[in-house]
Amino acid sequence: MQPPTQPPTQPRPAVPTRERILDAAEQLMRTLGLARTTTKEIARAAGCSEAALYKHFTGKEELFVAVLQERLPPLGPLLARLTADPDAPGAGGVEERLAAIALQAALFYEQSMPIASSLFADPALLVRHREALRGIGAGPHMPLRALAGYLRVERDRGRIAATADPDAAAELLLGACYQRAFLRHFMGVEDGPTAEEFAAAAAATLVRGIA
Repeated sequence: MQPPTQPPTQPRPAVPTRERILDAAEQLMRTLGLARTTTKEIARAAGCSEAALYKHFTGKEELFVAVLQERLPPLGPLLARLTADPDAPGAGGVEERLAAIALQAALFYEQSMPIASSLFADPALLVRHREALRGIGAGPHMPLRALAGYLRVERDRGRIAATADPDAAAELLLGACYQRAFLRHFMGVEDGPTAEEFAAAAAATLVRGIA
């Protein structure tokens, strides 16, 4: 009696070069830090040439932004979606939207902080990185600008106090999220309120101040 024949194994689809580069960049930036990671090392880890890397990205700065946007909790897209139309159905009121933003920001800062913190050890690299981010219209100020813009719309529609300062309110909320991430990394804190509990409390406290 002949044993049953096994179906042929289907080859796994090849991972596109761009995705391999992003995967390698994220891993190296997490383990070595942004300052010590080079495009040559990223290309080697991705199994491609450095020339191939530059076909997809202009340099390490653009790679860093792509890692933040495509490999970490998507703070930018969430802000864009929640702030584009304050009257969108199902998005909730001001407090619900701010809680959703705070949750995503807390997770984003917690994951991005180990990658970016090494920049501050090299002032010259920080200057180059800052200028490169400005050149591609990116940077840590963009979420603050988007959130402040949303709060201005809510203020103009009478949903928060006419005396509320949108820029200060945005800085208070995202600053609290950043501080939470910093303390968790620096102190090794893993207990306390969950990210969801923190976000809900931060949003409720802010809304009470600007309502």
